[in-house]
Parts: sequence; C-alpha cells; structure tokens
Amino acid sequence: MSELSHIGPGGEARMVDVGGKAVTARAARAEARLRLGEAAWRALTENRAAKGDVLAVARVAGIQAAKRTGELIPLCHPLGLDAVAVDFAVDAAARELRIEGRASCCGRTGVEMEALTAVSVAALTVYDMLKAVEKGIVIGPIRLLEKSGGASGDWRAES
Repeated sequence: MSELSHIGPGGEARMVDVGGKAVTARAARAEARLRLGEAAWRALTENRAAKGDVLAVARVAGIQAAKRTGELIPLCHPLGLDAVAVDFAVDAAARELRIEGRASCCGRTGVEMEALTAVSVAALTVYDMLKAVEKGIVIGPIRLLEKSGGASGDWRAES
C-alpha cells in the first residue's frame, strides 16, 4: 500500500453557518459492534473484568462523549442535547456485543455526530476494560442507523 501524502485540494476549514436554519426536533440512532474472543466474552458476560462493570462504565462513557462531541470533532457545532441513551445487546453465538446510541435535541443542526460519538467511545471503553484479557477484540462496523429532523428530513440505513 502506498503512503498518502495529500488528498484533495486543501484550503480552509470552517464550520457551516446554521444561523439561518429553523430550530426543529432532531434525533439520531447509531450502532457499533464488537467481536470478542472467548476470554473477553467470558469476562464480559460473567462480569469478571478487573476494572469492574464493563457495560455500566461504557454506558456512562458514551453519554459523556456525546455531550462533548463539539469539543472532540473540530468543525462540529456544540449542541444542547435533550437526551442521550446507550444500550447493549449480545449475540452469544457470534460472541458479538452490539452498542446502540440515541441522541436528540431541538436545534439548527442534526445529532448524528453525537450518536456516532456515543457508540464509538462506548466501544473503545469496552475494549479498554477487556484488553487485559484479550487484545484482539474487533471494533466495527460503526454506522448511523437513522436520523430525523432538519431540512433533509428523515433517513434510515438499509438493513
């Protein structure tokens, strides 16, 4: 694989001016998936991680991250979120953890980045808490599932 030294024409970076947009209800839902080996799966499902309750800590980390998205992503507008939720589902046969994040607000720009940030940081937190028993945990895909509100209307990912 060749090294990338430059992509695109370059130029200025700037935030999009949303001052003239209407304030509307906005919502987004995103997911991240993690594939775990046997040791990490047992530590997670038997609640035996040395650092404590993996899912409880990952939930709080995801919520905190969503609230700080505007600080983490340089050109992302800071939003006053109305709600953020992070939930988990397990697939024992595949040894897969699914993280779903939801964010909502009334604002001039969408909350897709907040939902995506929530699941990304929750996934990284799971990795951090289980890396002592397994380094080969695979994170991904991370994707937007749906969004609503704003001028572009509603959008839903294909299954």
